[in-house]
Amino acid sequence: MMRQKIVVVQEGRPLPSAATAPADTPLALGGGLSVERLLEAYRGGIFPWEIYEGFPVWWSPDPRFVLFPEELRVPKSLERVIRSGRFEVTFNREFRAVMEGCRDAERPGQDGTWIAPEMIEAYCRLHEAGHALSVEVWRAGALVGGLYGVRIGRVFAGESMFALEADASKAGFATLVRKLRDEGCLLVDCQVYTEHLARFGAHEIPRREFLRLLGGAVAGASASGAEFDVRAGCQSQEGAL
Repeated sequence: MMRQKIVVVQEGRPLPSAATAPADTPLALGGGLSVERLLEAYRGGIFPWEIYEGFPVWWSPDPRFVLFPEELRVPKSLERVIRSGRFEVTFNREFRAVMEGCRDAERPGQDGTWIAPEMIEAYCRLHEAGHALSVEVWRAGALVGGLYGVRIGRVFAGESMFALEADASKAGFATLVRKLRDEGCLLVDCQVYTEHLARFGAHEIPRREFLRLLGGAVAGASASGAEFDVRAGCQSQEGAL
């Protein structure tokens, strides 16, 4: 995968533009995983996907897989599960544990995980800075599913999810998207196609259209990127996103 020519980004130098990135290969390597670097990347439609020899690998695929919150589709069977009270859904209570659950999840067709220790530490710093959020799904006091991602302005970029019980991550995802919709979120970036999220209404759009929508949805974000505090009220289902 890393044999093709690729831009190497030095610390302090900007990432290449996503507009001219390859469709299905990385656009850059390196540059670190500081909070500032991650915010730059997500604002530009770029995300890190694995660590190669100690350096982050940056991607911006074309087409882009997205979900518009108002187009969320929840199957009737899942709706019954959510309403039954089988699961308790919370926000930002156990961010690191959710990342570790995603890291440890067995995924058919995948050998290992891209969620390296460097990724966990970087996203935990991003969470502490108020930009990354987690969704926890509990049953009988045990963490049985969850997901995490990054919110910039009116965009949520989903990163990964896991489930130890059937429907756990699905219930968490549907609950999150409904909350994001109610809070005025315009776009959920699902990054690359999965049949799992397509059932919820996600679909592919050209990257140029994604970047146009992204630019409008993050407009007005503060220079520091601290548009919200994901830590506030994180002990209840009504916690801030």
